[in-house]
Amino acid sequence: MSFDELATEYDAIIKPKEAFEQKYKKKLPVVFGPITDKNVEQVKTLNRSIFPVKYNDKFYTDVQKSAEHTQLAYYSTDILVGAICCRVEEGGKRLYIMTIGVLAPYRCCGIGTELLEQCLKQVEADSIIEEVYLHVQTSNTEAINFYKRFGFTIKDTIKNYYKRIDPPDCHVLVKPFPRDAK
Repeated sequence: MSFDELATEYDAIIKPKEAFEQKYKKKLPVVFGPITDKNVEQVKTLNRSIFPVKYNDKFYTDVQKSAEHTQLAYYSTDILVGAICCRVEEGGKRLYIMTIGVLAPYRCCGIGTELLEQCLKQVEADSIIEEVYLHVQTSNTEAINFYKRFGFTIKDTIKNYYKRIDPPDCHVLVKPFPRDAK
């Protein structure tokens, strides 16, 4: 079976044409794993299923370069249900959360929270990263409130940031990690 056939079949499973009732409402056990050359295609398929934009190859190259800050969430040890993809910037002083997403049937089960917590714990242990930031569409109040629970604040608003989604504006959310001067 070719990758495109597999992706189409996968999309049919995770993007049902009929409305579905969320199966899980309690915290699910997940295991975390790194992004590797062997599973990057799974991450591409996951992101195509979750996000309204298609990410280019440079996105996945950047993610693999910052693999220690990118986490994949597996349910039942082998079903990829979520991921947080990050990129280290500015000589290692900033971490950009490029995406964080969980497949619709697995949302509201604590997976997104665990992904973000794992990421922030790694940043806390890193003595170089001073700030974590991300972009959120201005209309996505659910995501904005989610990040605020973890100490992120709105630092800026960028007009026409998104090219193919409406509204095109985004907020830049930031969480500082003050480091003691040595």
